[in-house]
Amino acid sequence: MIIITGGAGMIGSMIAWHLNTKLGRDDLVIVDHITHEAQWQNLVHRQYVEYLDRDQLIDFLEDNDNVEAVIHMGAISATTETDFNKLVESNIHYSQDLWSWCAEFEVPFYYASSAATYGDGSAGYDDACIDKLRPLNAYGYSKHFFDQWALKQTPENSPPAWAGFKFFNVYGPNEYHKERMASVAFHTFNQFSETGTMKLFKGTNTGIKDGEQLRDFVYVKDAAAIVCSFAQKPNANNNGIYNIGTGIARTFKDLATNVMESMGKAPHITYIEMPADLQGKYQYFTEATVSKLRKAGYKAPMTSLEDGVKDYVQNYLMQADPYC
Repeated sequence: MIIITGGAGMIGSMIAWHLNTKLGRDDLVIVDHITHEAQWQNLVHRQYVEYLDRDQLIDFLEDNDNVEAVIHMGAISATTETDFNKLVESNIHYSQDLWSWCAEFEVPFYYASSAATYGDGSAGYDDACIDKLRPLNAYGYSKHFFDQWALKQTPENSPPAWAGFKFFNVYGPNEYHKERMASVAFHTFNQFSETGTMKLFKGTNTGIKDGEQLRDFVYVKDAAAIVCSFAQKPNANNNGIYNIGTGIARTFKDLATNVMESMGKAPHITYIEMPADLQGKYQYFTEATVSKLRKAGYKAPMTSLEDGVKDYVQNYLMQADPYC
Protein backbone atom coordinates (compact mmCIF):
# COMPACT_ATOMS: atom_id res chain seq x y z
CA MET A 1 0.00 0.00 0.00
CA ILE A 2 1.01 3.63 -0.48
CA ILE A 3 0.48 6.24 2.24
CA ILE A 4 -0.34 9.78 1.09
CA THR A 5 -0.35 12.44 3.79
CA GLY A 6 -2.11 15.65 2.85
CA GLY A 7 -4.08 13.35 0.59
CA ALA A 8 -7.15 15.60 0.67
CA GLY A 9 -5.05 18.61 -0.34
CA MET A 10 -4.45 19.85 -3.84
CA ILE A 11 -1.22 18.04 -4.72
CA GLY A 12 -1.93 15.04 -2.51
CA SER A 13 -5.35 14.37 -4.04
CA MET A 14 -3.90 14.76 -7.54
CA ILE A 15 -1.16 12.25 -6.68
CA ALA A 16 -4.00 9.90 -5.72
CA TRP A 17 -5.68 10.76 -9.05
CA HIS A 18 -2.51 9.87 -10.95
CA LEU A 19 -2.08 6.61 -9.05
CA ASN A 20 -5.75 5.69 -9.66
CA THR A 21 -6.11 6.70 -13.29
CA LYS A 22 -2.63 6.43 -14.79
CA LEU A 23 -1.07 3.60 -12.78
CA GLY A 24 -4.16 1.57 -11.82
CA ARG A 25 -3.42 1.71 -8.09
CA ASP A 26 -6.20 1.88 -5.50
CA ASP A 27 -4.32 0.45 -2.50
CA LEU A 28 -3.92 3.91 -1.03
CA VAL A 29 -4.25 5.20 2.52
CA ILE A 30 -5.24 8.86 2.56
CA VAL A 31 -4.10 10.84 5.60
CA ASP A 32 -5.18 14.41 6.34
CA HIS A 33 -6.76 16.75 8.87
CA ILE A 34 -9.59 18.42 6.99
CA THR A 35 -10.62 21.82 8.33
CA HIS A 36 -12.27 23.41 5.28
CA GLU A 37 -15.94 22.50 4.93
CA ALA A 38 -15.69 21.59 1.23
CA GLN A 39 -12.26 19.93 1.15
CA TRP A 40 -13.70 16.41 1.44
CA GLN A 41 -14.84 16.79 -2.15
CA ASN A 42 -11.22 16.40 -3.29
CA LEU A 43 -11.68 12.72 -2.41
CA VAL A 44 -15.08 11.92 -3.92
CA HIS A 45 -13.66 10.64 -7.22
CA ARG A 46 -10.77 8.71 -5.64
CA GLN A 47 -10.39 5.03 -4.89
CA TYR A 48 -8.55 4.18 -1.67
CA VAL A 49 -8.71 1.67 1.16
CA GLU A 50 -8.56 3.88 4.25
CA TYR A 51 -8.78 7.48 5.43
CA LEU A 52 -6.92 8.50 8.59
CA ASP A 53 -6.57 11.68 10.56
CA ARG A 54 -2.92 12.78 10.72
CA ASP A 55 -2.80 11.97 14.45
CA GLN A 56 -3.72 8.35 13.73
CA LEU A 57 -0.96 7.68 11.23
CA ILE A 58 1.96 6.72 13.48
CA ASP A 59 -0.14 4.13 15.34
CA PHE A 60 -1.43 2.81 12.01
CA LEU A 61 2.11 2.42 10.70
CA GLU A 62 3.18 0.47 13.76
CA ASP A 63 0.51 -2.12 12.99
CA ASN A 64 1.21 -2.48 9.25
CA ASP A 65 4.23 -4.00 7.55
CA ASN A 66 3.12 -3.84 3.92
CA VAL A 67 3.75 -0.14 3.23
CA GLU A 68 5.41 0.34 -0.16
CA ALA A 69 6.05 4.08 0.13
CA VAL A 70 5.14 7.14 2.19
CA ILE A 71 4.33 10.24 0.12
CA HIS A 72 4.30 13.08 2.62
CA MET A 73 2.45 16.11 1.24
CA GLY A 74 0.79 17.07 4.52
CA ALA A 75 1.92 20.38 6.03
CA ILE A 76 0.91 23.90 6.88
CA SER A 77 1.29 25.46 3.43
CA ALA A 78 0.18 29.05 4.04
CA THR A 79 3.09 31.40 3.39
CA THR A 80 1.37 33.92 5.70
CA GLU A 81 1.40 31.60 8.77
CA THR A 82 3.10 33.49 11.63
CA ASP A 83 2.83 30.93 14.45
CA PHE A 84 6.29 29.40 14.25
CA ASN A 85 5.54 26.81 16.93
CA LYS A 86 2.76 25.41 14.73
CA LEU A 87 5.11 25.32 11.76
CA VAL A 88 7.78 23.50 13.74
CA GLU A 89 5.34 20.86 14.94
CA SER A 90 3.61 20.27 11.60
CA ASN A 91 6.36 20.91 9.05
CA ILE A 92 9.45 19.73 10.93
CA HIS A 93 8.76 17.35 13.84
CA TYR A 94 5.97 15.41 12.12
CA SER A 95 8.13 15.03 9.02
CA GLN A 96 11.07 13.86 11.13
CA ASP A 97 8.88 11.23 12.79
CA LEU A 98 7.79 9.84 9.41
CA TRP A 99 11.36 9.94 8.09
CA SER A 100 12.57 7.97 11.12
CA TRP A 101 9.84 5.35 10.73
CA CYS A 102 10.66 4.93 7.04
CA ALA A 103 14.36 4.64 7.85
CA GLU A 104 13.74 1.98 10.49
CA PHE A 105 11.43 -0.13 8.33
CA GLU A 106 13.23 0.56 5.03
CA VAL A 107 10.31 2.25 3.29
CA PRO A 108 10.87 4.88 0.55
CA PHE A 109 9.92 8.41 1.63
CA TYR A 110 8.95 11.35 -0.58
CA TYR A 111 8.03 14.73 0.83
CA ALA A 112 6.95 18.23 -0.15
CA SER A 113 9.40 21.08 0.14
CA SER A 114 8.76 24.43 -1.51
CA ALA A 115 10.21 27.07 -3.81
CA ALA A 116 9.55 29.46 -0.91
CA THR A 117 12.86 28.17 0.47
CA TYR A 118 14.66 30.20 -2.22
CA GLY A 119 13.63 33.54 -0.72
CA ASP A 120 14.16 36.53 -3.00
CA GLY A 121 16.12 34.44 -5.49
CA SER A 122 19.42 36.22 -4.92
CA ALA A 123 21.08 32.82 -4.29
CA GLY A 124 19.56 31.36 -7.44
CA TYR A 125 17.12 28.49 -7.94
CA ASP A 126 19.52 25.58 -8.20
CA ASP A 127 18.47 22.48 -6.27
CA ALA A 128 22.05 21.17 -6.31
CA CYS A 129 23.10 23.50 -3.48
CA ILE A 130 20.76 24.92 -0.83
CA ASP A 131 23.14 26.02 1.94
CA LYS A 132 23.02 29.76 1.20
CA LEU A 133 19.25 30.12 0.86
CA ARG A 134 17.43 32.78 2.89
CA PRO A 135 13.62 32.26 2.95
CA LEU A 136 11.44 35.35 3.27
CA ASN A 137 8.85 33.88 5.65
CA ALA A 138 8.52 31.37 8.47
CA TYR A 139 6.78 28.82 6.25
CA GLY A 140 9.69 28.86 3.80
CA TYR A 141 12.16 28.52 6.65
CA SER A 142 10.34 25.50 8.11
CA LYS A 143 10.66 23.75 4.76
CA HIS A 144 14.29 24.82 4.36
CA PHE A 145 15.13 23.53 7.83
CA PHE A 146 13.78 20.08 7.01
CA ASP A 147 15.61 20.01 3.67
CA GLN A 148 18.87 20.77 5.46
CA TRP A 149 18.13 18.21 8.16
CA ALA A 150 17.37 15.50 5.60
CA LEU A 151 20.61 16.10 3.71
CA LYS A 152 22.61 15.79 6.95
CA GLN A 153 21.27 12.33 7.79
CA THR A 154 23.60 9.38 7.26
CA PRO A 155 22.54 6.55 4.93
CA GLU A 156 22.07 4.35 8.00
CA ASN A 157 19.56 6.86 9.43
CA SER A 158 17.71 7.47 6.16
CA PRO A 159 14.99 5.73 4.15
CA PRO A 160 16.40 3.46 1.42
CA ALA A 161 15.09 5.85 -1.23
CA TRP A 162 13.91 9.41 -0.60
CA ALA A 163 13.38 12.73 -2.29
CA GLY A 164 12.22 16.21 -1.32
CA PHE A 165 10.31 18.20 -3.93
CA LYS A 166 10.60 21.98 -4.11
CA PHE A 167 7.27 22.78 -5.74
CA PHE A 168 7.16 26.07 -7.59
CA ASN A 169 3.83 27.82 -8.35
CA VAL A 170 1.45 24.89 -8.70
CA TYR A 171 -2.02 25.54 -10.14
CA GLY A 172 -4.88 23.30 -11.19
CA PRO A 173 -7.85 21.22 -10.01
CA ASN A 174 -8.64 20.59 -6.34
CA GLU A 175 -7.14 23.80 -4.98
CA TYR A 176 -10.56 25.30 -4.23
CA HIS A 177 -10.23 25.02 -0.43
CA LYS A 178 -7.01 27.05 -0.28
CA GLU A 179 -8.76 30.43 -0.25
CA ARG A 180 -6.15 33.21 -0.31
CA MET A 181 -3.35 30.68 -0.95
CA ALA A 182 -5.04 29.32 -4.10
CA SER A 183 -3.34 30.06 -7.41
CA VAL A 184 -3.78 33.26 -9.38
CA ALA A 185 -5.38 31.11 -12.09
CA PHE A 186 -8.19 30.15 -9.70
CA HIS A 187 -8.59 33.72 -8.42
CA THR A 188 -8.64 35.08 -11.96
CA PHE A 189 -11.48 32.75 -12.93
CA ASN A 190 -13.56 33.80 -9.93
CA GLN A 191 -12.80 37.52 -9.96
CA PHE A 192 -13.30 37.85 -13.68
CA SER A 193 -16.55 35.88 -13.53
CA GLU A 194 -17.89 38.11 -10.76
CA THR A 195 -16.53 41.56 -11.65
CA GLY A 196 -15.38 41.51 -15.28
CA THR A 197 -11.77 42.26 -14.33
CA MET A 198 -8.78 40.67 -12.57
CA LYS A 199 -6.70 42.52 -10.00
CA LEU A 200 -2.93 42.10 -10.24
CA PHE A 201 -0.16 43.80 -8.29
CA LYS A 202 1.53 46.88 -9.62
CA GLY A 203 5.23 46.59 -10.42
CA THR A 204 6.66 48.01 -7.21
CA ASN A 205 10.28 46.97 -7.82
CA THR A 206 12.50 49.00 -10.13
CA GLY A 207 12.24 47.73 -13.67
CA ILE A 208 9.21 45.52 -13.08
CA LYS A 209 6.10 46.58 -14.98
CA ASP A 210 2.57 46.15 -13.67
CA GLY A 211 1.56 42.48 -13.59
CA GLU A 212 4.92 41.34 -14.89
CA GLN A 213 6.26 39.71 -11.75
CA LEU A 214 7.57 36.35 -12.92
CA ARG A 215 6.84 32.88 -11.64
CA ASP A 216 7.49 29.31 -12.73
CA PHE A 217 3.89 28.09 -13.03
CA VAL A 218 3.62 24.29 -12.99
CA TYR A 219 0.43 22.36 -13.69
CA VAL A 220 -0.58 20.13 -10.81
CA LYS A 221 -0.92 17.08 -13.08
CA ASP A 222 2.77 17.39 -13.92
CA ALA A 223 3.68 17.76 -10.24
CA ALA A 224 1.72 14.60 -9.42
CA ALA A 225 3.30 12.66 -12.29
CA ILE A 226 6.82 13.53 -11.13
CA VAL A 227 6.19 12.45 -7.54
CA CYS A 228 4.65 9.19 -8.72
CA SER A 229 7.57 8.51 -11.06
CA PHE A 230 9.92 8.52 -8.08
CA ALA A 231 7.61 6.39 -5.92
CA GLN A 232 7.00 3.90 -8.73
CA LYS A 233 10.72 3.21 -9.23
CA PRO A 234 12.62 3.89 -5.98
CA ASN A 235 16.31 4.49 -6.64
CA ALA A 236 18.81 5.26 -3.90
CA ASN A 237 21.07 6.86 -6.52
CA ASN A 238 18.47 9.61 -6.90
CA ASN A 239 18.13 10.46 -3.21
CA GLY A 240 18.07 14.23 -2.70
CA ILE A 241 16.22 17.50 -3.28
CA TYR A 242 14.51 18.30 -6.57
CA ASN A 243 12.88 21.35 -8.10
CA ILE A 244 9.40 20.76 -9.52
CA GLY A 245 8.79 23.42 -12.13
CA THR A 246 8.81 23.96 -15.87
CA GLY A 247 12.13 25.79 -16.00
CA ILE A 248 10.41 28.72 -17.74
CA ALA A 249 9.23 31.82 -15.86
CA ARG A 250 6.05 33.53 -17.04
CA THR A 251 4.30 36.69 -15.88
CA PHE A 252 1.16 36.86 -13.80
CA LYS A 253 -0.25 38.88 -16.68
CA ASP A 254 0.36 35.90 -18.99
CA LEU A 255 -1.41 33.57 -16.57
CA ALA A 256 -4.42 35.81 -16.02
CA THR A 257 -4.77 36.57 -19.72
CA ASN A 258 -4.75 32.85 -20.58
CA VAL A 259 -7.44 32.16 -17.99
CA MET A 260 -9.76 34.83 -19.38
CA GLU A 261 -9.16 33.78 -22.98
CA SER A 262 -9.83 30.13 -22.04
CA MET A 263 -13.19 31.35 -20.74
CA GLY A 264 -13.87 32.74 -24.21
CA LYS A 265 -13.73 36.36 -23.06
CA ALA A 266 -11.64 39.44 -23.82
CA PRO A 267 -9.12 39.95 -20.98
CA HIS A 268 -9.41 42.91 -18.60
CA ILE A 269 -6.88 43.58 -15.82
CA THR A 270 -6.83 46.18 -13.02
CA TYR A 271 -3.57 46.89 -11.19
CA ILE A 272 -3.50 47.41 -7.41
CA GLU A 273 -0.96 48.07 -4.65
CA MET A 274 0.60 45.09 -2.89
CA PRO A 275 -0.89 44.34 0.58
CA ALA A 276 1.23 45.43 3.52
CA ASP A 277 1.64 41.88 4.87
CA LEU A 278 3.34 40.77 1.64
CA GLN A 279 5.75 43.68 1.29
CA GLY A 280 9.31 42.53 1.90
CA LYS A 281 8.18 38.88 1.80
CA TYR A 282 7.29 38.63 -1.87
CA GLN A 283 9.16 36.75 -4.59
CA TYR A 284 9.30 38.85 -7.77
CA PHE A 285 10.93 36.10 -9.83
CA THR A 286 11.12 32.32 -9.63
CA GLU A 287 12.37 29.87 -12.23
CA ALA A 288 13.23 26.28 -11.46
CA THR A 289 16.51 24.75 -12.53
CA VAL A 290 15.33 21.30 -13.67
CA SER A 291 18.54 19.71 -14.99
CA LYS A 292 18.87 17.58 -11.85
CA LEU A 293 15.32 16.26 -12.31
CA ARG A 294 16.04 15.37 -15.92
CA LYS A 295 19.31 13.69 -14.97
CA ALA A 296 17.39 11.55 -12.46
CA GLY A 297 15.41 10.13 -15.38
CA TYR A 298 12.21 12.16 -15.62
CA LYS A 299 11.89 12.77 -19.37
CA ALA A 300 8.22 13.67 -19.91
CA PRO A 301 7.63 17.17 -21.30
CA MET A 302 6.09 19.73 -18.97
CA THR A 303 2.65 21.10 -19.81
CA SER A 304 2.82 24.61 -21.27
CA LEU A 305 1.07 27.44 -19.45
CA GLU A 306 -1.38 27.78 -22.32
CA ASP A 307 -2.31 24.08 -22.36
CA GLY A 308 -2.43 23.72 -18.57
CA VAL A 309 -4.67 26.74 -18.09
CA LYS A 310 -6.99 25.68 -20.90
CA ASP A 311 -7.40 22.19 -19.39
CA TYR A 312 -7.96 23.62 -15.91
CA VAL A 313 -10.49 26.24 -16.96
CA GLN A 314 -12.48 24.34 -19.56
CA ASN A 315 -12.44 20.82 -18.09
CA TYR A 316 -12.77 21.73 -14.41
CA LEU A 317 -13.58 25.34 -13.46
CA MET A 318 -16.29 25.73 -16.09
CA GLN A 319 -17.91 22.37 -15.25
CA ALA A 320 -20.73 21.75 -12.79
CA ASP A 321 -18.40 19.39 -10.91
CA PRO A 322 -14.94 20.99 -10.93
CA TYR A 323 -13.24 18.24 -8.90
CA CYS A 324 -10.72 15.91 -10.47
